[in-house]
Formats: sequence, C-alpha cells, structure tokens
Amino acid sequence: MNATPGTSARTPWNKGKLTGQKAPLRLNEIYAIRERLQLSNRRRDLALFNLAIDSKLRACDLLKLRVMDVTHGSQMATRAMVMQQKTRRPVQFEITEQTRKSLSDWIVSSRLGSGDYLFPSRVRSSPHLTTRQYARIVHQWVREIGLEDTAYGTHSMRRTKAALIYRRTRNLRAVQLLLGHTKIESTVRYSGVELDDALEIAEQTEV
Repeated sequence: MNATPGTSARTPWNKGKLTGQKAPLRLNEIYAIRERLQLSNRRRDLALFNLAIDSKLRACDLLKLRVMDVTHGSQMATRAMVMQQKTRRPVQFEITEQTRKSLSDWIVSSRLGSGDYLFPSRVRSSPHLTTRQYARIVHQWVREIGLEDTAYGTHSMRRTKAALIYRRTRNLRAVQLLLGHTKIESTVRYSGVELDDALEIAEQTEV
C-alpha cells in the first residue's frame, strides 16, 4: 500500500527479524555462558545471568529488583518474593548458592546499598538497566557461545529453568506457580509443552 502524500512509509517493527517464542537455553549452553562470564570476570553480567535463570522473572520485574529484595540484612536470601508488574500478583523464586555468590560479589564490588537497584544503568535517563539494554546483553551472551542471537531474547532467560523443570518432572502446575501465571492455559501456550509431549510420544511409537 502506498503512503499517503505528506507521510513516510513506516517500516514494520519485525521486518527482517525472527518473531515468535524465543528458545530457552539448554544446560550445556547455560554452562558455556556462565563459564565465559566467570573467566572474563564480568561480575555484573554473571550476577544478572544467574539471577535471570533462577528468578524466571519478566525483564521488567527483574531489572527493578533492589539489593533489599535479595538480602536479609547482610546475608543473601535463599528465596525472594516480588509483585509482578503485569499481573499485580506476587511470585516467589529461589536463589541458588551460585547465584547468591555471584550476587554478593557484584554487590560488594559495586558498593551497592540496601536501597540501590541491583543493576544500575549507566544511562542517566534510567536508574536501572532498561529492557532494551538487557536485551542487548542477552544477545551478546548467546553470540559469544556461537548461537544465532535472533532465536533468543530476554524471554529465553525466563523460560530456561521452567523448561528444564518441566522436562524433568512433567509437573505443569509447578511450572505455572514458578512463572506466576494465573491460568494453566497460559503456561501450556507459553511453554509449548503439549507439542513437546506429542512429539516425544510420536518418536517412541513405531508403526
């Protein structure tokens, strides 16, 4: 369709981009990214990566976490709870030992106070990392281990541990609770578990 006089044709936002659900990371890919971040001493990125995997939070909720959200006084918390921006419902998540260690290293080295955002932005217009900055960081992580970055995004971080838990347990209700979904149907669509299960059954059925 031609643009009307006096206006410019608007380029579709998804032109040339791979759209649809972003793939979760596999275990070997998690280990590869984590090892690279450790070897290059990128404390912020390691803390961000580990917490993103553990928390299974949407980017908007992850980036607004403050030090006080993941600590009890001077100690790192083993669990945390946040109010989701999208659903206005609370969701809990675990903070594993390696995540606690990386967070502690980052907080101490950055001299962050209890009320500070965990991941401050270097851009003056935002007090914490923006979702756009976070997306660029995620793309950098996956590129560095040789993955096609267009297949991954910030939602890959949210989906990764949930997908691993479902594959190990087949407990869809547990995944629903961990992701903070209000409806089980949302978890099914989000995880694509019905298709995965159907394909596994088909692969195991000889005719």
